[in-house]
Amino acid sequence: MKSIKLSLVLCAALMAAGCVTDKTYNTEVQKANTYAALNQTLSSELSSDQAQITQLQNELKVTMVNEILFPEGGWTLSPKGEATLAKIAPTLSNLPGQQIIVQGFTDNEPIGPALRGRFPSNLELSSARADNVARFLTSKGVPQNSISAQGFGDARPVASNTTPQGKAKNRRVEIVISAANRP
Repeated sequence: MKSIKLSLVLCAALMAAGCVTDKTYNTEVQKANTYAALNQTLSSELSSDQAQITQLQNELKVTMVNEILFPEGGWTLSPKGEATLAKIAPTLSNLPGQQIIVQGFTDNEPIGPALRGRFPSNLELSSARADNVARFLTSKGVPQNSISAQGFGDARPVASNTTPQGKAKNRRVEIVISAANRP
């Protein structure tokens, strides 16, 4: 909370000094408010090892481990996953001028025999997971023209795939919020 207040004070100081435009100031305030709303919602619902919010220079990233959203080896949302996403959807639905990109990731374990007929590789599985999250969020009011989905399979690990804990971290969905790049 201190970092949000500090950000708002810095933005106000820069604005008073004439160093930033109204648009830049308003964008920074909106990012701080979005960060605070998402952080409050997720921290009350999930532990820090299940979901994290990262504020980068030009984007916010909400990272959720798969066990929150999907059953083991699944691609359709679990009831817990739907409940979690339903709580953050109102914040995501009110972000004018922002793009929301849902990104799916897996560990490096090959697709098992039960799923191989439907998903030839982890890339397709991660895409299906990202698509289902995006579809659910739009059903809860997130504007369809501001959301997209991407699957990366095991291409971008955040931890080692040599341990069960690392594999669990790599099986994740990230919701990235950034300024829309529209012409």
